[in-house]
Amino acid sequence: MDKQRLEAFEKMLKAILSQYYATVDQMNKLKSEGKEKTVTYRQLFANKLQYQTMLSYYRTYGLLKDEK
Repeated sequence: MDKQRLEAFEKMLKAILSQYYATVDQMNKLKSEGKEKTVTYRQLFANKLQYQTMLSYYRTYGLLKDEK
């Protein structure tokens, strides 16, 4: 893998992790406000599942270590 491609991969991974954590934070805020049944919360939940799936592929191929 050339350097440019590796940098792009690292940038993409960082963006996915950032979006995942931002989504979790937004969900926690809405949950604390009792808004788990809102369309926004449900969309965030779907986004969170999508990010989790992407991150699981990275883990499967040894590109991301499990967080503990």
